[in-house]
Amino acid sequence: MAQERGTTAPAATPAAGESTAPATSTDILPPQHWTQLAEDLDEDSDSTWGDSASSTASINSSILHYRTLHGRTYHSDHVGNAQYWGTNDGQQQEALDIAHHFHTLLLDGKSHLAPLDKDKVQAVLDVGTGTGIWAIDFADEFPNARVIGTDISPIQPGWVPPNLQFQIDDCTQEWTFAPDTFDYVHIRWLVGSIVDWTALYKEAFRALKPGGYLEDAEPSPYLESDDGTVHDKSAMSQWGKFFVEGGKKIGRSFTIVEDGVQRKAMEEAGFVDIQEIDSRIALGGWPKNPKDKEIGRYSQYALEQDIEGTVLFMANLLGWTKAEVGVYIAHLRRELRSGKFHAYYRQKTVIGRKPLQPSAAE
Repeated sequence: MAQERGTTAPAATPAAGESTAPATSTDILPPQHWTQLAEDLDEDSDSTWGDSASSTASINSSILHYRTLHGRTYHSDHVGNAQYWGTNDGQQQEALDIAHHFHTLLLDGKSHLAPLDKDKVQAVLDVGTGTGIWAIDFADEFPNARVIGTDISPIQPGWVPPNLQFQIDDCTQEWTFAPDTFDYVHIRWLVGSIVDWTALYKEAFRALKPGGYLEDAEPSPYLESDDGTVHDKSAMSQWGKFFVEGGKKIGRSFTIVEDGVQRKAMEEAGFVDIQEIDSRIALGGWPKNPKDKEIGRYSQYALEQDIEGTVLFMANLLGWTKAEVGVYIAHLRRELRSGKFHAYYRQKTVIGRKPLQPSAAE
């Protein structure tokens, strides 16, 4: 299969006519499946990567009065109607920064795929900036551009490039930016946080200057393999089902890649010249291709940095206890470190351009 720019793919390829859909059984396996397995789970084997403990300082501000679940912190209830399923504490922040690194590897060192003119870009918006690491890198790369990063959690650093500013904002509400403000809007990994993608893209469309670009990269929740190693009873196969089933309970879909939501929503919002770039990101160092192998190692590193913080909220929605989640994580970590599972997940980047304003004669 021909690969597009910025696309990484596992070395194994399916045979003609073979399905590449994720392994799925009818329902997510119950927590008792993992607690009853008679397997010796060695937490210390094969890797030094683990879920290290971390804590964050208490700051006397209502915006920092985070919600807690089983000792992990989540964004404050004081920010609009936002709903984000991942933790925002130090352990998760480090995982996000590692994920940024393998995304940079995926794009061969670039920060974007949209065709931006470095000499003409004046204003840029990073929606859901997280730790702010992408915005910091972009601001360094484009020193003449004014960059704004928005998020519902104030977890960004204080020392940043002079052309970068962070703001607390809920992107699911009406944006307060003036029309025709930005040359480029960047979004990455908001899956599971958005109820109406068309409404989100319409806000970006309004905020963009004519000719400006929106770029959004979103992952599939499912871990797949082309050689059957990710089978129905594996912990890897169950991973995506936490998010799909949990997402139904909060009214937010995690299957926007599978459902083609990004292109449809961009078209409905009015964008033109829409491009789609499909990637397959390996999980683990099993690919033969050196680039894919390095990306796979860092993607595993990012996940292992904070498996609990990634899955805990969704598993809790499904009725799992923290102890049951811990047993499942032990099985997942064992599979990750075994090297026997040739897993990857799909990611789709969609780029759209706001049309130029019609001339006075039209």
